[in-house]
Amino acid sequence: MKKILITGINSYVGNSFGEWIKNNDKYSVDFISLRDCKWKEEHFAGYDSILHVAGIAHVSSDPKMEDLYYKVNRDLTIDVAKKAKAEGVKQFIFLSSIIVYGDSSSEKRVINKDTIPTPSNFYGNSKLQAEEGIKPLESDVFKIVLIRPPMIYGKGSKGNYQKLAKIAKKTPVFPDIDNERSMLHIDNLCEFIRLMIENEESGMFFPQNSEYVKTSEMVRMIAEVHGKKMRFTRLSNGILKVMLGKIGIINKVFGNLTYEMSISNYSEKYRIRELEESIKLTEGN
Repeated sequence: MKKILITGINSYVGNSFGEWIKNNDKYSVDFISLRDCKWKEEHFAGYDSILHVAGIAHVSSDPKMEDLYYKVNRDLTIDVAKKAKAEGVKQFIFLSSIIVYGDSSSEKRVINKDTIPTPSNFYGNSKLQAEEGIKPLESDVFKIVLIRPPMIYGKGSKGNYQKLAKIAKKTPVFPDIDNERSMLHIDNLCEFIRLMIENEESGMFFPQNSEYVKTSEMVRMIAEVHGKKMRFTRLSNGILKVMLGKIGIINKVFGNLTYEMSISNYSEKYRIRELEESIKLTEGN
């Protein structure tokens, strides 16, 4: 049996992963809060893997938040990894983000293995600096897995997906812009993390769904789950394209940001949910 410690009591990904494997007798899972310094007194010895998902997950432009982002997303990650290595943990899995590559674009944007990270805010930069801070700790007996997922969504998720879902339920008309985004359903991510642990992996990984997402198509699927018919228009496309790259929310909804599909392949199947099924699971009762 592999023993797993998940950092972050209220993490969406952490809690989802705990649920994902709770009935699998090959794994045992414990959770630990990092909100105060008491975690430093806990013993990490005996754990095979630590899934580090504790951190500030939302993007903020408030300069007053900058120090906190680096303290939590970077410094805390490095401190936990150092303690894990010192106490004999075999694997450290860090959930980073596609945000290390900067914002989405008005033009088609495809990230490959050679794309250099260019974070555009301190959230992305704090994640990137955390990666760089723990990489030197890796050794033959302390494996590090860095995961840079795109937008994660699923039942109970927060963030941009929920904003789109609210729009899909309320508005009768939605802009039809040709864009592409990489996304990752929570079940696909949980299965991917399980494989990382099971196969004792190390390295950088870019999991995503097997399909790119067009925003208007996703909104249509969400509306259909709720028995609503959505009409689409291209009349506002000219105005929206001018606003792309200038207004944050427009960029997040209609911009382009994808991983090249080949860098997301893995030797075993982790994409167990296709897009349409994942929307039904996310929106269904």
